[in-house]
Amino acid sequence: MTDVLDLQAVTIRRGTTTILDEVTWTVREGERWVVLGGNGAGKTTLLQVASGRMHPTGGTADLLGSRLGRVDVFELRPRIGLSSASLADRIPAGERVRDVVLTAAYGVTGRWRESYESLDESRAADLLAAFGVAHLTDRYFGTLSEGERKRVQIARSLMTDPELLLLDEPAAGLDLGGREELVAALAELAGDRRSPVLVLVTHHVEEIPPGFTHLLLLRAGKAFAAGTIEDMLTAQNLSGAFGLPLVVEQAGGRWSARGGSSEG
Repeated sequence: MTDVLDLQAVTIRRGTTTILDEVTWTVREGERWVVLGGNGAGKTTLLQVASGRMHPTGGTADLLGSRLGRVDVFELRPRIGLSSASLADRIPAGERVRDVVLTAAYGVTGRWRESYESLDESRAADLLAAFGVAHLTDRYFGTLSEGERKRVQIARSLMTDPELLLLDEPAAGLDLGGREELVAALAELAGDRRSPVLVLVTHHVEEIPPGFTHLLLLRAGKAFAAGTIEDMLTAQNLSGAFGLPLVVEQAGGRWSARGGSSEG
């Protein structure tokens, strides 16, 4: 099985602050990973490395067989889909939804004078339909609800048919209904063998869709635990990663956690 991501002792420092501390993590073809941890654990920074948008201070990061520092990241990045709050902030409020998705073909936000083929337009329309937002194609991005924006962003992240899809807290800011709709859409994506390798960042186990196979737990910039989700998502591991006693339960392919004793 081919390594899609291979991070070895990756460290990120900013001044005297260590954000990631010798994180080693391997992601292989066909896997669907969840990266879980509390605020400040280093989740978003890890995704910045995995997307080729940040170089490690120490260690090595191989993405899709190419090592950061030895590859043209502008050729590498179109092979990696990314949906994140920082990217959403760069999308003009007056951009039409169809163009939000289309412009991913050029790796830009905000349509200018670039031209697109009919194949690009068809793919954008198909992706919007796949995530249930085809009816919004002529709406302005700034007029969408938070749930609608999240779906449009994920459609955009798939525009270049990436080999790796990184989703940074896609359910953040959604109400219960919006979260459940998004989880269902991501579960369908995870279950499709044609989908790229998926990495989902969250700090709520309730946001983990069915079909995800592996879990990386981060605590204070360190890899606390990594492996199959059934083996790793335990009360003991989650309590250690979040620093308080937690009870973990699974039902109907979904996970939940609550405070309490991790004993018995």
